Amino acid sequence: MSKMFDHITAERAQTSKAWPFDEARKLIGRLEKLAQKPETVIFETGYGPSGLPHIGTFGEVARTTMVRHAFRTLTEDKWPTRLICFSDDMDGLRKVPGNVPEREMMNQHLDQPLTSVPDPYGTHDSFGAHNNARLMDFLDTFGFDYEFFSATQCYRSGLFDETLLRILANYDKVMDVILPTLGEARRATYSPFLPVCPRTGKVLQVPMIARDEAAGAITYKDPETGEDVTTPVTGGAVKCQWKVDWAMRWVALGVDYEMAGKDLIDSVRLSGAIARILGAQPPEGFSYELFLDENAEKISKSRGNGLTIEEWLTYASPESLFLYMFASPRKAKRLYFDVIPKTVDEYLTHLASFPGLEPDRQLASPVWHIHQGEPPKAELPISFNLLLNLVSASNSEEPEVLWGFIQRYAPGATAEEHPLLDQLVAYAIKYFHDFVKPNKKYRLASERERAALAELNEKLGGLGQGASGEDIQTLVYEVGKTHDFENLRDWFRALYEVLLGQSQGPRFGNFVELYGVAETRGLIGKALEGEDLGEG
Repeated sequence: MSKMFDHITAERAQTSKAWPFDEARKLIGRLEKLAQKPETVIFETGYGPSGLPHIGTFGEVARTTMVRHAFRTLTEDKWPTRLICFSDDMDGLRKVPGNVPEREMMNQHLDQPLTSVPDPYGTHDSFGAHNNARLMDFLDTFGFDYEFFSATQCYRSGLFDETLLRILANYDKVMDVILPTLGEARRATYSPFLPVCPRTGKVLQVPMIARDEAAGAITYKDPETGEDVTTPVTGGAVKCQWKVDWAMRWVALGVDYEMAGKDLIDSVRLSGAIARILGAQPPEGFSYELFLDENAEKISKSRGNGLTIEEWLTYASPESLFLYMFASPRKAKRLYFDVIPKTVDEYLTHLASFPGLEPDRQLASPVWHIHQGEPPKAELPISFNLLLNLVSASNSEEPEVLWGFIQRYAPGATAEEHPLLDQLVAYAIKYFHDFVKPNKKYRLASERERAALAELNEKLGGLGQGASGEDIQTLVYEVGKTHDFENLRDWFRALYEVLLGQSQGPRFGNFVELYGVAETRGLIGKALEGEDLGEG
């Protein structure tokens, strides 16, 4: 990596409370305690390629990348780092996914390693290879700096051989860690090693009937023929059970940092115990909370509840998704469509405020971590919510129409000079069409609201040329107070419900400044005449 890290920034980062720096300092503490320091610090994320990459995959890689950058900042990039994205593609196919073609064909390859199952799409050598390619395309789309590792290649190349032999030598100790966590029936059949049957190619879950440490081999009974089969534990002839496999991977690859979901806390603990048995220190890491859907239920890839990565990126930028992953990683958060506008606007706010922050506060800003210490310059101060309401009030879903309003607000602004804002316009139109427009519900104003609207209309007409959003907001407040709204929020809610068909919206003065005083007076006039603002 060519990026430069300066000493002053590293010193300030030592006391930064941003969670990536907390994690990086923990990692440095771990490394300082090691008798033998690694030449390169290894960060790892794992992926199960039985399905396509999902939003959880993105979250883990994004957060790990933030910790890696924080580590590089603290160490002034003097300690080489690598990020390994590991695919457990030697796992057996347990069931055929419901969303793939050639399901009958795939059903004939159950229990075979994913890299031995033919690709139902016909584009790669195997189903595992197909999904691995999708993973790499996915990661490349976001510009992640990573190295891809395939479990199949690691097992078959001999990269894991030394550690596998170490597991065989410590077989009883490993079993002592795992067996107490299993039910009686499972304990009777459990083995850390899953032989790949030379006859069927299936990954077998069978007990061992003998093991030969000197020969580096195990013996099991073929469940179909009843014959005793002896096989080496090296060269890809076996793979390890999940928790043992995770520990084996940490040891063999020298992993220093890996985070995991809260649902894997027990797995982390058990794998850590096995890593110590094998003579290694488990990696540093933390347990992040899982995402919830609109009903506050845990998001499940198999159930398909919650948002997909593609859905988020249909309505908002990748940067906003990075912000969602940065914020409160140890807190369970709803991941549904209605979080998108708020997250987009939070990102824009952080970006706009960044240049004015003190250096220490800049290091705590999400955009510093999202953009690897180099946030781009903020463009026009127009929020996503403001654009959504502009689409609504203008009754137009044409970008050119919206840019007409924007250019009146900021003369000379163009889509070419403001590409991020142009993207935001496109996102706003899509989001409005799919989520706002179908739920808009206008209502008629009450008598008191009509009187207040009439006065607001009159006073807007008396504003001078180029009145600011702040001036307009003050005027709106004054009208609300004059008409004795007990809570001014009721007054603003009335404006949104009567004029925009929704219960909330952006700062009203800013909306009028962008949409135009004359155009806003036109809306008020139609409302006072009892016209249905939802038509047209």
